[in-house]
Formats: sequence, C-alpha cells, structure tokens
Amino acid sequence: MDYQALAQDILARVGGKENISSVIHCATRLRFRLKDNGRADAQGLKAHPGVIMVVESGGQFQVVIGNHVHDVWLAVCREAGITEDASPAADDAPRGSLLARLIDIVSGI
Repeated sequence: MDYQALAQDILARVGGKENISSVIHCATRLRFRLKDNGRADAQGLKAHPGVIMVVESGGQFQVVIGNHVHDVWLAVCREAGITEDASPAADDAPRGSLLARLIDIVSGI
C-alpha cells in the first residue's frame, strides 16, 4: 500500500493540514480534531480503498484504517509537517457539554 498517497488523500479530504487541530491514532483509527468538521469529506474518504470507515464521534473525526494505522499516521504527520512529539494545538472550538466530553474520553480509550 502506498502510505504517502493515502496520507495525501486523507489530508485533502479532512480540509487540509490547516484544518487539523491534532491527530493521534489508536489500534485501528486515525483520530482527528478538526477546526471545522464541515470542511471534511467523509463520503470521499469512505470511497478510498485504503479507508475502512469514517466515524464522527465525541468531537473527533475518526478514519478507520486497520492494523497498518501507525504507518499511515506517520505518513500523515510527514505530509502535514506535524512532529510526532508535538503536543496537540489548543482547540479554539468550545469543548461542549459535560456529556460530550465524557463520551470523548470513553471513545478515546
């Protein structure tokens, strides 16, 4: 699989690197915090053969990749100029209700 091409497509469809507040990954998903979720193209991402599913949950835009998510995450970070040790940028958007934050914490686990 061409991780660089997949990373470029993901970046374009999440609204570009300037739309990313932070990106982390878990075992199978890239978890984006976007500045403007309206700029993301979930349907376009779902159509990509390297993407299994797209989930918007708990304020996160999650791109399900599968077991090779770490390699894709590294490629996304390289393409976006994000360093691996960078702390997430301060989020300008409101944090949401207590329930939304609790769901965010649980989904992050």
